[in-house]
Amino acid sequence: MNSSLTFLDFLIIGLYFVVVLGIGFSFRRKGKSSTEYFLAGRTVGWLAIGASLFATNISSEHFLGLAGTGSKSGLAVGHFEWLAILILLFLGWVFAPFYLRAGVFTMPEFLERRYNRTARYYLSSISIIAYVLTKISIALYAGGILLNAVVGWDMVTSAVVIVLATGVYTVLGGLAAVIYTDLVQMFILIIGSLALTLIGLDKAGGWDAVVARTPPDFWNMFKPMSDPDFPWTGIIFGAPILGLWYWCTDQYIVQRVLSAKNLDHARTGTIFAGFLKILPVFLLVLPGIIAYALSNGEVTGDKAYAWMVTTLLPSGLKGIVVAGLLAALMSSLSAMFNSTSTLLTIDIFKLLRPEADDKTVVRFGRFATVGMVLLGLLWIPFIGLLSDERMYVYLQSVQAYVSPPIAAVFLFGILWPRVNGEGAVASLFTGLALGAFRFIVELQHKISPLSNDFLVFVATVNFLHYAVFLFVVCTGVLILVSLATSAPTRDRIDQLTFAGIKDAVPLETKWNSLNKALSVVLVITLIVLWWTFR
Repeated sequence: MNSSLTFLDFLIIGLYFVVVLGIGFSFRRKGKSSTEYFLAGRTVGWLAIGASLFATNISSEHFLGLAGTGSKSGLAVGHFEWLAILILLFLGWVFAPFYLRAGVFTMPEFLERRYNRTARYYLSSISIIAYVLTKISIALYAGGILLNAVVGWDMVTSAVVIVLATGVYTVLGGLAAVIYTDLVQMFILIIGSLALTLIGLDKAGGWDAVVARTPPDFWNMFKPMSDPDFPWTGIIFGAPILGLWYWCTDQYIVQRVLSAKNLDHARTGTIFAGFLKILPVFLLVLPGIIAYALSNGEVTGDKAYAWMVTTLLPSGLKGIVVAGLLAALMSSLSAMFNSTSTLLTIDIFKLLRPEADDKTVVRFGRFATVGMVLLGLLWIPFIGLLSDERMYVYLQSVQAYVSPPIAAVFLFGILWPRVNGEGAVASLFTGLALGAFRFIVELQHKISPLSNDFLVFVATVNFLHYAVFLFVVCTGVLILVSLATSAPTRDRIDQLTFAGIKDAVPLETKWNSLNKALSVVLVITLIVLWWTFR
């Protein structure tokens, strides 16, 4: 499937690299203080926040996974994209006020303020391990597959180019470089994907022709409860739990909101990102369905998106789409590098060296980012281990086994002032044990089928259903242990929970009124989309 690019394509790709590296260099002198380097000086506006939330989220595995799954089962995988709209509104209206009021740098820091230091260390450790072991490897693996198929680069070449280029501007400019690069990358990503979708629809004979050449259930987003991949019960009750963790509590995402000028900019940014999240179903899932239609069902899975690019696009447009692929991969990698550096610096280095001045903290942050880049390079020889599709799927599903306890302690932490540090720690470690148990049993069952009925059930139950079970259990542990121990002190509640906010009702401003109106429009749009593709 390898396809040679023309001079025009390479010119466009080269221009892309010049632009993103130029942004990194432009911010190299602006990250002198820790606030400037890790949170862009808390001066970022709503447009850049929304664009960065979107670009950070869309990575190479989205091109691979959404198009691939769309080519096999239709639009249902798009639920994760559209549900994110509601969760982003939740981030802006419910969580952001507490995060900004607390003035924290990291999500683990917020947990320490609300609960205790053990909760902070838990979240820091889990996040760093997850970023290093899953996000780097998944991004490089998926990106390598796509670039090999579209450009012809081998896996090692693809990974080295991406890691080094991303590392340069992330180390130089900190979060500001990451966010404003994401703003450029958002436009490239959308333009490239839109061009591919429109050309694909034209080649297939239009929307009606694509519908006629695909199975009817491709266009139904709500699947039966027995569906192995996307049961409606798992989508309605399980997917929001994963979304709450990812969009509202993960440093990888929330760091963009922490960098906002003020709450209005933070909230408008999340709403803007919500509107952008309508697009992936049409720009990434739909191309997979079009590939199925054009190939009469012969092209499905990982090959779908790359097949569309190499088969349909003319010179020039192919370069734009490849730049979009690079943008998706690099925006997610840069976010991972910067977020991990922030966690290592703020949650570990500053606790060990509280007397360190800003210059020392920023220097360590840059070294930590360089360390992440080196780890990314060291991962390259092991990317081949992911060639077994099952391992790739396992790494993707890890979040379903990690996220429920974290989502529970954050959600109840701001909703109910009675939950305390002892309950939070018990809940987090209970979730860790049950999540690890499921992962190990599932892995063992795939390698060598188990005979015990209970273990087989644990290994095969839909991961979204298991996420619901984990969330319920962890919530129960959080509440019971909290009630059985002392109530939290006032400093754990004031300004960090709804009951502890003295100015709970914000002043009505024109900006706030506009945000409310836009949120209503966004929710109505989502309901219409769900009704249309029910």
